[in-house]
Amino acid sequence: MTRRSLIPDVEPLQRVDTATARDQPPGTIVATDDHELIREWAARHSAEPATGEATASGPATTQVRDGGAGIRFNFPAVARFRPIMWDEWFENLHQHQLLFVYERDEPGTTSSGRYRLVPKAQLDATIKNA
Repeated sequence: MTRRSLIPDVEPLQRVDTATARDQPPGTIVATDDHELIREWAARHSAEPATGEATASGPATTQVRDGGAGIRFNFPAVARFRPIMWDEWFENLHQHQLLFVYERDEPGTTSSGRYRLVPKAQLDATIKNA
């Protein structure tokens, strides 16, 4: 099975919030900066807010090459970054003007947990508000 890119070349990317996300079909790739949706996604995937970079809350823990986003998630039994609080995670999301891009889970399948943090400006041409 071929995996689709999280940033589609042809179809517009749907920007969603808590009021519109559930209107999108399973498997749809969507973008959001809605705190509630991101926390729900993280809870479903056992993901915890984290960083590898030095911030006011602590030192750098690893060399990170992510274009300055600085934030990520820790997943059980996968590379561990320094845990941070949700407030710091969201502050970074907004400071760097990022959108959280993910694929809506399809019922009956195992979720991949794939996500990307993408600058809003990079997606402007491909975003369609739901």
